Amino acid sequence: MFSLAIVAIVLAYTWLLAPVTPRWSASVAGTLVLAVAVGRALKTGEWGLRWPAFLPALVWAALFTAAGGLAIYLAGVQLGTWHNRHLTATEFAILIAWGFGQQFVLQTVILREATVRLKPDTTYFSCLVAAFVFAALHLPNPFLAGVTFLGALAWCWIYDRHPNVLPLALSHAVLTLAILYAFDDRITGRLRVGAAYLAP
Repeated sequence: MFSLAIVAIVLAYTWLLAPVTPRWSASVAGTLVLAVAVGRALKTGEWGLRWPAFLPALVWAALFTAAGGLAIYLAGVQLGTWHNRHLTATEFAILIAWGFGQQFVLQTVILREATVRLKPDTTYFSCLVAAFVFAALHLPNPFLAGVTFLGALAWCWIYDRHPNVLPLALSHAVLTLAILYAFDDRITGRLRVGAAYLAP
């Protein structure tokens, strides 16, 4: 199963390889994960880019992103951690590419395989399972596990009805940016996962 291969690669990298390999090895792990996802897309024909779904997906993603962004902003202001930061266009483009890769894997592999295993009439449960898997890959960082669960739940719900990952990638990038502005490293755990989160 493609999902199991992806989970194995991510866990092996974040818990075993990241602490003992150079930083560029993350790109190798990411490439392997994307290769697995592309392999499934070649087999199934699902690339997550159904164009009739683009506009409705964009509308729903915009609504979710606006609500999520407002909640993040208010939390940052309430905690006193909202701060300005300089972000270049290149850095934002990287956030979008990163969001696209994660959404492509989450939607076309993890969600779809959960749906196949659990049968199409249990769509809500499939979204719940996919969101749980996605969040689990961000452990032991409690902040990231929590926000990625909520985000994945919404993104999976949108994709299941309007299968186009592009609006979801943009939503992912914008909400990540909001988190970077709203919270400090003490709260976000420096956005680290696996063994890196536990490192001093």
